Amino acid sequence: MFLKKTAITTAGIGLAPAFSTVFARSAPSDRINIGLIGCNGMGFANLKEFLNHSKVECLALCDVDENVLNQRAGDVEKIRGKKPVNLYHDWRRLIDNKDINLVIVGTPDHWHCLQMVAACEAGKDVYCEKPIGRTIEECNLMVKAAKKYNSVVQVGQWQRSDPHWQEAVDFIRSGKLGKIRLVRVFSYQGWCPSIPVLPDEPVPSGVDYDMWLGPAPKRPFNRNRFHFTFRWFWDYAGGLMTDWGVHLLDYALYGMNVTAPRSIMAMGGKYGYPDDACETPDSLQTLYEFDGFNVLWDHAIGIDDGAYGRNHGLGFVGENGTLVIDRGGWEVIPETVNGKTRMEAVPLKKGAGKGLANHVVNHLDCIARRDPNTNASIEIRSHSDTFSALGNIAYRTGNNLVCDGTRFTNDTGANSYLVPEYRTPWSLPRILPLHAIIALTVISGNCSNNPDTLRKLRTIRTDGIS
Repeated sequence: MFLKKTAITTAGIGLAPAFSTVFARSAPSDRINIGLIGCNGMGFANLKEFLNHSKVECLALCDVDENVLNQRAGDVEKIRGKKPVNLYHDWRRLIDNKDINLVIVGTPDHWHCLQMVAACEAGKDVYCEKPIGRTIEECNLMVKAAKKYNSVVQVGQWQRSDPHWQEAVDFIRSGKLGKIRLVRVFSYQGWCPSIPVLPDEPVPSGVDYDMWLGPAPKRPFNRNRFHFTFRWFWDYAGGLMTDWGVHLLDYALYGMNVTAPRSIMAMGGKYGYPDDACETPDSLQTLYEFDGFNVLWDHAIGIDDGAYGRNHGLGFVGENGTLVIDRGGWEVIPETVNGKTRMEAVPLKKGAGKGLANHVVNHLDCIARRDPNTNASIEIRSHSDTFSALGNIAYRTGNNLVCDGTRFTNDTGANSYLVPEYRTPWSLPRILPLHAIIALTVISGNCSNNPDTLRKLRTIRTDGIS
């Protein structure tokens, strides 16, 4: 894994999570009590899929937008006949709820690390939307937290649970394609419109905007930076490279059985919509160098014609043929030289389109068995998230970056992108050594009614050594 531990250290205060730890985790049972943080978009789509299982109960919803929170409470009532018992604006209250044993993190990217780590520390299992972290150090901390607290974590890269993707990988590794020289990865999203420039405005009624910002820089409220379109701004996300890249680049790594490139370079910009509000590029090509082959990422917003007659997917370009795969299925196009084909074609093998449903089943099964090896485990997912982050760093620096597995060796300025800067009072979480966790668990159990002592314990806990 690239950058298992950065050379850059972080300091400052962290969260003040609950004192329930891994030692307070209840014994396995058939009942799964869910709390959802971030109720728009994929957060609620994930919850709906979990609610298709009778053993799952939604106990709590949390969102900074009261309108969204109330709407989703009503939606849960339509599905299950009753509203969740608890509705929160502050996600820490949901984490503190001892009746919840599974947390869905469906918030914008800049919140994922803090919320997932806190949930793991509180002895809960986690379903976390992708990308797991906005930076490489966040990804590293999230991997460490899942291991430390024995949490069963599934990341929302549900393609890992869609069988036709695995079938394609098996074919790639069979050697039938011959030597693979290039993996072409592309995402052309014609449905994405230009985002018009809008003036700042007062915070809408019912929105806790400061909590929405959290660790992100303080900025005036602007609708372009809120809800869905947050993904086009560097403060909160990484554009199409992390929105789609973590899905597709994941299979470039998986198919080729690699994790880290030798070098990365990127070229692109706002070519389609140069004057709109977005910060991230609408057109981008990123080249990752490995031993004996390259991976090429190519994306465009506002255009649907990618490669191989598809708007997204991968092409594993071998000397005998090219395997092409997207969410609809996979096929093999033979290489033809001098009128002779070098292998037989494989006609399109369609996918079942049940990736998310299978993903949830896999997570519930792993929770029941206390098996951390979910189809999209946190450790595996950190590779693809890191891969995407490297592409964005290369684009933002404008340099061909060389890495040695821990840092960039030819551009010290690029290393500043490895660790995020959090807005006070938020800071990167710290993970206590095991002996400190045991001590605090015992102490907190004896002084839970003493607010002064609890405040002191929280300070000790968040200042622990990673």
